[in-house]
Amino acid sequence: MKRQWKFIVVLVLGAIGLITDNVLHIPGIAEVLFDIAGVYVSISLAREMFGDLKEGHWGIDVLALIAIISMMITRDYWAEWMILVMSTGGESLEEYATGQANRELRALLDKNPQVASKLVDGKVVEVKVDDLQIGDQVLIKPGQQVPVDGTIIEGSSTFDQSSLTGESVPVDKTVGDDLMSGSLNGENAVTMEVKKLAKDSEYQTIVELVKSSAAQPAKFVKMADRYAVPFTIISLIIGITAWVTTGNFTRFAEVMVVASPCPLLIAAPVALVAGMSSMSKHHIIVKSGPTLEQLAKAKTFAFDKTGTLTQNQLVIQDVLPENGFDKETIQSYAASLEQQSDHIIAKSLVQGTDKNLIQAVSNLQESTGNGVSGTVDGKYAGCITFKDQLRPETPRTLARLRKQGAKHIMMLTGDNKDVAQAIADAAGVDDVRASLLPAQKIEAIKNVAPENRPVVMTGDGINDAPSLTAADVGIAMGAKGASAASESADAVIMVNDLSKINDAVAIAKHTMKVAKIDIITAIVVVIILELVAFTGLIPAFWGAVLQEVVDMITISLALLAKTEPKNPKQTGL
Repeated sequence: MKRQWKFIVVLVLGAIGLITDNVLHIPGIAEVLFDIAGVYVSISLAREMFGDLKEGHWGIDVLALIAIISMMITRDYWAEWMILVMSTGGESLEEYATGQANRELRALLDKNPQVASKLVDGKVVEVKVDDLQIGDQVLIKPGQQVPVDGTIIEGSSTFDQSSLTGESVPVDKTVGDDLMSGSLNGENAVTMEVKKLAKDSEYQTIVELVKSSAAQPAKFVKMADRYAVPFTIISLIIGITAWVTTGNFTRFAEVMVVASPCPLLIAAPVALVAGMSSMSKHHIIVKSGPTLEQLAKAKTFAFDKTGTLTQNQLVIQDVLPENGFDKETIQSYAASLEQQSDHIIAKSLVQGTDKNLIQAVSNLQESTGNGVSGTVDGKYAGCITFKDQLRPETPRTLARLRKQGAKHIMMLTGDNKDVAQAIADAAGVDDVRASLLPAQKIEAIKNVAPENRPVVMTGDGINDAPSLTAADVGIAMGAKGASAASESADAVIMVNDLSKINDAVAIAKHTMKVAKIDIITAIVVVIILELVAFTGLIPAFWGAVLQEVVDMITISLALLAKTEPKNPKQTGL
């Protein structure tokens, strides 16, 4: 908004100058007002320029600064005013375009539930979502959002979870089923019990990630600075040559007017924010613009195994009964024993067993790290082995990554070599590192050869957080609420779908291509205008007008980053 106010003030000064000059016929007032505005804008640009220099960057604000000062020297005050309009207007256009590109990111914030219908002694009381406590009962009316994570204790309905999981079809939920905050209730009211506080619930976690990503664009608005030195040198050479050959400083000033770098400054941030917006639309939260640039260039992709390449849901591989017992009996005993445990193996066994086979257990004990023990119908009967399930989308995802430019695909896992190799063979991984501790995973990432960087690491658990931080780009599978991994990551996939990595790479490549084409187009157009101004065919005032046209073209091109990527080199399809 600050940038827009500067633009409005400059327009108001222009209106005052127009009235005093041409209606009231009072000379000098417009010139003084424009000079005051020129000094203010010049100081603002100089501060930004020196700030960039302190950070080791050579910005291109110097050209805009030279253009304003040149007009003040030549006393062409209406051209000076037009340059001020161009400079402050370019910033306003950038702010507006960034806001338009950022709409999908803000959509989640706008939908964030604020109020809940809490049941107190059978009565409905409206309370703030942040005030809900674990164990509270909440009424979810038809069409309402689920305020926090919980479990249905009364009623059944369908819930639209598309904003969280990407599922396009509403899901049926009944007593005992979990509800995710942010999902939308269908036609029936249900009562749920709160299982997580608002700050820990699924939707609020996504909202915090969106807030984080929305705060980042200011850090990459200077992407065009890598072109700053050659562009500045070329522009100054053209301007000084025009001055020397004509002996007229005005010609230098006219070249500097059309050399204003506004189009270059606008191109990159608008394109990158549009790309981040497109990511959000595909259920991928990207926290900063540089992540897109790194993803677009990535050559090595490293993956955790359990929960990332696999489903984190074991299935029964084999049942090995002792003499006198059959497989069904063994499975019945084991499932009966495990039915009260929360361990992943216990859940997998119970879910894979007919409920009619589960029996009563005596002497049940569970010891963390040592499993469960108990007695079912007497004596030892046999053993059951398990295997991890490969995600169905994993092989195709890795194959697409290779088509998208991946040179090296690694699996980094703490599991044993045989199990890891079996998964790697089925998935199409060419480099398996097994039995690794978190520190060894970090070392494996750091040791990737320079020609195979940037490195993208994808994981889902607490043990993956250090690896995600060590990689050039860390991607967390955040659909299951892996908060530690999500906080450490540069990007978070909010749905339980590994192929979203392909979407992320495709969008990143498309965005960077749009940004580079836009910047190069702006440079070419501006240099052509400089050469025309060299001849004296473009007066300073009309040069500033032409710059505004170039600004509009630049923004329009940058917003193409929101379009769906279709190039096979980008999509891998």
